[in-house]
Amino acid sequence: MKRRMLMAVGVVALLVAGGSLGLKALVHGPQGEPQGPLVEVAIPPGADFHEVVDILDARGLVRKPGLFRLYARIKGADTQVRAGPYAFPAPASWRRLLTDLTEGRVLTQTMTIPEGFTLKQMAPRIATITGLPEDSVLDNLTAPGLEDVWNVPGPGLEGYLFPDSYYLAQGVPLGDVLAAMVGRYRDFWTPERVSAMEGLGMTEAEVVTLASIIQAEARLTEEMPTIASVYHNRLAQNHLLQADPTVLYALGGPRARLLYAAMDSVAGSPYNTYTHVGLPPGPIGAPGAAALEAALSPAETDLFYFVAHPDGSHIFSRTLTEHNRAVAESRRLWDRLRREQAQGQGDDPR
Repeated sequence: MKRRMLMAVGVVALLVAGGSLGLKALVHGPQGEPQGPLVEVAIPPGADFHEVVDILDARGLVRKPGLFRLYARIKGADTQVRAGPYAFPAPASWRRLLTDLTEGRVLTQTMTIPEGFTLKQMAPRIATITGLPEDSVLDNLTAPGLEDVWNVPGPGLEGYLFPDSYYLAQGVPLGDVLAAMVGRYRDFWTPERVSAMEGLGMTEAEVVTLASIIQAEARLTEEMPTIASVYHNRLAQNHLLQADPTVLYALGGPRARLLYAAMDSVAGSPYNTYTHVGLPPGPIGAPGAAALEAALSPAETDLFYFVAHPDGSHIFSRTLTEHNRAVAESRRLWDRLRREQAQGQGDDPR
């Protein structure tokens, strides 16, 4: 009852101070919002509403700040403001200010994580959006035991930060970024997909690990189910996967050419699928939805081999004899491409 009385008194005070027509203009703005450039303002965490209004007033964003405080209190919005960066026309209507501030309509930046990115490749982009040093971000991403913190299969977070575009406030805490990315990963696992995984007799970690290899191998999305079928067939027969991307991961990242000497240098790594049967211990990157779907629903084939052509497509084979012919043809195509590139550089007038 007392609160209602105070609100009633407040409404009367507002009407007396501004007049009904003037109050309407303050709340809704004079015939819409001003069309000039937006003014950016940052509301710090923990700021009380008096401080918030002072910040807005200093930037010329609020008319009649004293009455605005009273209006916000009557509306019950003075305790609902969310911290963060905002942008408003100057001056803004009271309704615009309170709506944006209480709903957290902060300024956002786009952070895009491509499919197949490793934690090492993600770190610079996450550092940019959080404002943290890149090495600090990478240390946090690769800290031991994070699979338990974020309830993912592990090991660590590799493969479980979903590749996508995220719209985040500049300076967002690292924990919020990880929560968004892990949440997006969790969204993939519908009951139907969990059922498909169980039908394959695989664990979540195995599916994501296989999908990460498919993601790294495929250049054409439509080939992913066929690539998946090759690996499923090899796993079923306890055959080496012989996936180049796993060796590159063991070596620390991409290389222009994968030489035998380099492969031998990581022969003991459990990520080397030329020397270790079965899947590696964990994902080698972050697979997207298409690669995960392919791992869960591979094409039904008896294929056992594939080799890449320069255009990104693959030739698939059933037998080693067929595969050797395909490899020879692929090498001819690659050699021709290199000759053409070399000739083109020689013709460059620069």
